[in-house]
Amino acid sequence: MEFAAVVLAGGRARRLGGVDKVLLPVGGRTLLDRTLDAVADADPLVVVGPPRPTERPVRWTAEDPPGGGPLAGLQAGLALLPPDTRTVAVLAGDHPHLTPATVDRLRTALRAAPPAGGAVLVDSDDRPQWLVGLWRASALRDAVPADARDRPLRAVLDPLAPVRVPASGLEASDVDTPEDLREARATDG
Repeated sequence: MEFAAVVLAGGRARRLGGVDKVLLPVGGRTLLDRTLDAVADADPLVVVGPPRPTERPVRWTAEDPPGGGPLAGLQAGLALLPPDTRTVAVLAGDHPHLTPATVDRLRTALRAAPPAGGAVLVDSDDRPQWLVGLWRASALRDAVPADARDRPLRAVLDPLAPVRVPASGLEASDVDTPEDLREARATDG
């Protein structure tokens, strides 16, 4: 179990009027399926959120209690990974422009920096995109507190001293607003 993935797909999408945003289509495919494509070689592939139709088989789980935030979702996803998992991609399910090449660049950066706990994509303003990263599973397990509910993800991941990997093109973009969705659809190539 060299490589696993945890995709967080349980948010409320308030800025999108509460729609199930990971099921919104971009280029004829859902945001969730597009994100899952980026980690198609992960085993297991875990999605945290309510079960929905997907094009590839995944293992479903949910944070407890529901609505506990991204860190609680990560905790729930980590609980389904085999103990011998070495690296884990942690992604939000709303990234329309991620590709396997994105994850490969993160993997390469992490291999080149043995002391780092992970590798995280940074946007054009050098801001870490905490939900586009590849992490050493042991470092994540050690860092996630027992009570993860409503705690900031950044506060747990930043101390792992991740390698910062500059985003290429639009791969750091996500869909949080109607404008983000319009842009994703307009730039789908």
